[in-house]
Amino acid sequence: MKNFTVIAIDGGAGTGKSTTANLLSNQFNLLHVDTGSHYRAITAAFLDSDVTPADAGKTQNLNKIELNSAISKMKSTITINGLTIPQGILRSDKINSIVSSYASIPSIRSLLFDYQKSQIELARSNQFSGLVMEGRDIGSIILPNADLKLFLTADETIRNERRELDGESDQISVRDHLDTTRKIAPLTRCIDSVLIDTTELTKDEVLSRISQLINNL
Repeated sequence: MKNFTVIAIDGGAGTGKSTTANLLSNQFNLLHVDTGSHYRAITAAFLDSDVTPADAGKTQNLNKIELNSAISKMKSTITINGLTIPQGILRSDKINSIVSSYASIPSIRSLLFDYQKSQIELARSNQFSGLVMEGRDIGSIILPNADLKLFLTADETIRNERRELDGESDQISVRDHLDTTRKIAPLTRCIDSVLIDTTELTKDEVLSRISQLINNL
């Protein structure tokens, strides 16, 4: 493993990105960054201020958003205007149903692009051994020079079951369509990423495979 290692994990909903990133974070002392929660947090903030997707990208509304980070238990959590939005809100059906509308706005993605890139320096300054960032455009756009790029996939039925266990009711097929067809940063696998099908693997088996890749860097 390198002195400072940057890992990018991409994949659709229910493929095991968050679980894998969390396990890697603890095993290798990596700062864990969940970029999906960033879009959910901004969506929640705009909804709270009655700002619709049609108006969210306007400069006067973006200027009201101040992004910072709070680190807790190896994970970087986004704060908006000094506030941390509870997970119960971020994972609610209301946010699930509309987050893609806000996430597809170019100016919002640009705002978060700079913020997400800054997480590398945040990890360095807080004495982490590296960074593991998960999302849908990490290897392709946010961290194109990552030391290791992973793309997780799994059978749709298994993914739906995992989402239900997590208390989320959104349909995987709908999420996949939105992720792969949006004009801005669609979900795609980088040619230099390692494909891992998690359908029949336990979380420990996934961790073991990736750990071998990291130790060989």
